[in-house]
Amino acid sequence: MKASDLFHETYSAITINKARSALTILGIVIGIGSVIAMVAIGQGAQNSIQSSIQSIGSNLIIVQPGMQRGAGVQVFSGQGSAQSLKQGDADAILESVSNVQAVAPEVSRRYQVVYKKNNTNTSVVGTTSSYPQVRNVEVETGEFVSDQNVKSSDKVAVIGPTVLTDLFGDDATAANAIGQNIKINKINFKIIGVTKSKGSSGFNNADDIIYVPISAASRFLANIDYISSIYVQANDSGNLTDVQQQITSLLLSRHKIKDSTQADFSTMNQADIVATASSVTGTFTILLSAIAGISLLVGGIGIMNMMLTTVTERTREIGLRKAIGAKRADISKQFLAESVMLTFMGGAIGILLGWLIAEAATIFASISTSVSLFSVILAFGVSTGIGILFGYYPAKRAASLNPIEALRYE
Repeated sequence: MKASDLFHETYSAITINKARSALTILGIVIGIGSVIAMVAIGQGAQNSIQSSIQSIGSNLIIVQPGMQRGAGVQVFSGQGSAQSLKQGDADAILESVSNVQAVAPEVSRRYQVVYKKNNTNTSVVGTTSSYPQVRNVEVETGEFVSDQNVKSSDKVAVIGPTVLTDLFGDDATAANAIGQNIKINKINFKIIGVTKSKGSSGFNNADDIIYVPISAASRFLANIDYISSIYVQANDSGNLTDVQQQITSLLLSRHKIKDSTQADFSTMNQADIVATASSVTGTFTILLSAIAGISLLVGGIGIMNMMLTTVTERTREIGLRKAIGAKRADISKQFLAESVMLTFMGGAIGILLGWLIAEAATIFASISTSVSLFSVILAFGVSTGIGILFGYYPAKRAASLNPIEALRYE
C-alpha cells in the first residue's frame, strides 16, 4: 500500500464518525495540555526562585547565628534567633579568610517608621558600606551608608521605593525625600538616598527596607552588641566551598568550639540554596506531571476502545480487502495509522492548549511559567507513543481476521 493511499484511507476512516473521533482526541488533548501546562508552571517557578536567589547577591555565603541541628548538618537558622555573632567575627573573616572580596554584617529588625502624618512598619537593616556590593543593592538617588557614617554612628537612612511611597505618597520622587527627617522607633534619621527597585522575592520585599549604619542600629535602635547575620562575597563561584570551610574553621576557633556539631552558628553558600530550591521545584514539577499523565493513560485507553469498536464495525470491509489481495501488514498499517493520527492530532491541539493555559496563568494569576522546547518534543513523542502502544492490539486483531469469516460477519 502506497503512503498516499494509506493517508487517504486513514483520513476517511477518522472523518466518517467525527463525533466519536473528536471525543477520542479530547482525552489526548486534555492529557497533553495538562502535562505541558504543569511542566511550564513548574519550570517557571524554578526559574523564578533561582532568579530571586541570584538577586540577593553573587558568590554569596551567609553566616547565621544559632545551634546546628544534627551532626554534620548545617542549618540555615532564623535570622536573629541567637546572639552568637559579633562585629569582630565579620572583621576577622575579612582579614583572615582568603578569596573573600567583601563582607557585610547586618543587624535587622522591624520598626514603626513615621514621617509627619504617614507611617509604616518595615524592616530596618543596619549595615556597612560593603552591603550594596555584596547584596546587589543599587542607589537610584543620593548615596548609600559610608564608612564615615558607620564610624560616627550617624543617624542617616537609605530607603527603598516602597518605603518612599508609603511615607511620602504615590506622587513622591526620590529627590523630594533626600534631606527629609523620618522617625524610626521615635528617633530621627535623615534620608540620604533611595534605592532602585528590585521587586519582591517570596516573603521578602527588597523595596520595603530602610538601610542605616550598623553602629547606629545597634546603639540607638536595637541596643545590642551582636549582629543578625554576616554576608560574605567570594571572589569567584569556584571558591564558595573553600571559603565556606575557612569561615567555619575560623568561627569555631574564635568561639572556642572543638566539636563542629555543637557550633553556635550555621553557614550556607548560594550554590547550596540554588541546588536545594531546584531539587524541591523539580520534584514538584515531576509530581504535577505524573498526576497530569494519568489523563494520558485514560486517553490511551479511549483510543484502544475506539479502535476495537472500529475493527468490529469494519469486519466485512477487512474481509473484503483481504479477499482481493490485501496483506496482513497492509491491514495492520491502516489501523495503526488511524490510531497514531488520532493521538498526533490530539497532541498538537494539546500542546496549543497547554501553552494557552500557561500564558493565562502568567497573565491572570501572575504565576511565572516557561514552556520549553523539550516539553513540546516530549509531548509529541508521548502522544505518538500512545497511538502506537494502544493501537497495536486493535491493528493486530484486525490483521488476523479470517477473510471468509469476516465476509460472513453481520
